[in-house]
Amino acid sequence: MQLSLPFSTAYFRASAGMRSLTKVWLMLLAVTVGWDLLGLDMAVMLQIGTPDGFPLQNNWWLSTVLHDKLRLVAQLLFVVMLAWASWPMRAGGLPRRERWLLVGLVLASLLVVNLIKLNSRTSCPWDLQAFGGEAPYVSHWLLNVGDGGGGRCFPGGHASSAFAYFALCLPWLCPPAGAQRSKAPGWRWLALVLTVGMIAGVTQTLRGAHHPSHSLWTLVICMGISIAGWSMGQRWLRAKPQAATYAGKP
Repeated sequence: MQLSLPFSTAYFRASAGMRSLTKVWLMLLAVTVGWDLLGLDMAVMLQIGTPDGFPLQNNWWLSTVLHDKLRLVAQLLFVVMLAWASWPMRAGGLPRRERWLLVGLVLASLLVVNLIKLNSRTSCPWDLQAFGGEAPYVSHWLLNVGDGGGGRCFPGGHASSAFAYFALCLPWLCPPAGAQRSKAPGWRWLALVLTVGMIAGVTQTLRGAHHPSHSLWTLVICMGISIAGWSMGQRWLRAKPQAATYAGKP
């Protein structure tokens, strides 16, 4: 007698990929927490900035191309995702339920990062006294302590332009139970998201807009939301609508 989901071997094969990603996420979380505990943010920023500010703050490549244009590309990609999720399924493509779940996870990642930013009292490095601003450095973990600056700088919003799309690798790296797919597209999406996200994060650090940890925490948040949401959505993805009667068959 064949065991039914979620106790089938297919379920455990699907879960193995999720467990591996969860372990990677936990290691990333540990590294990010360790970075904060060691106070490495200011050590890095002091090597980039000067008492008069950040020389690359208004660099054209960084501010226009890798900030403004990259953000526009990310916005256009989300519009493309909406159209993709709405399109009828083609042979060999992802089921519509999976596509809409991906849209939801990307949107949730963007919303959570921006909600935290809106309520953050942490100011950007270019607002700090060490770099010609007015605010003293205050750890972003001192939630009830303002630094006198503009705030709203934690975590890194620009990095979320890429990291929010982390979920795009999951249908191939962690497919729903019973789905047989090559992992290659998933690895390509993962490499692209991580590469662009790191470029976006480094861009803002060089400009003095964000500490390195701000981008690390953005990755932790987006990756965590994607893994948790994809895992919780598995039952819904496995549920199949009532089978239609094929023409010429009872």
